[in-house]
Amino acid sequence: MNRSTVDLGVGVFTLIGVAAVLFLSLKVGNLGGEKIETPYQVQARFDNIGGLKVRAPVKASGVLVGRVVGIHYDTEKYQATVTLNVDSRYTFSRDTFATINTAGLLGEQYIALKPGGDEQNLKSGDVISKTQSAMVLEDMIGRFLFEKASEGASGAK
Repeated sequence: MNRSTVDLGVGVFTLIGVAAVLFLSLKVGNLGGEKIETPYQVQARFDNIGGLKVRAPVKASGVLVGRVVGIHYDTEKYQATVTLNVDSRYTFSRDTFATINTAGLLGEQYIALKPGGDEQNLKSGDVISKTQSAMVLEDMIGRFLFEKASEGASGAK
């Protein structure tokens, strides 16, 4: 093998490696892939959204049904308003429950939709009224430590 053939092989191998890293970074950042053809927008209000980000998945029973397209703070209601694009192939009743969950122990946060039993479905512009905010790990640890400290103080009397 001559020098130019080896250089060409190394170059091709490097390009494949760069393409693989680019592909993986787009997948991890939710920037590539699945498109929602004809979405309808709904909103949900939460007291605390934790680390939820725009482009976060919206799932129902573990199936991707949409994406978060906007997050802003409502100064009148003092809550975070999250705008969701939901694929029109999926319909949800008006009493659907929206929760912010975490994929794994330290994974990304996503919105889970749990359909209710109402006969009328959500339509574009509706607001999901039943929500559960994100569970913040620091708050849970603080609450646990406070309870343990108060148990110790009451047992010392």
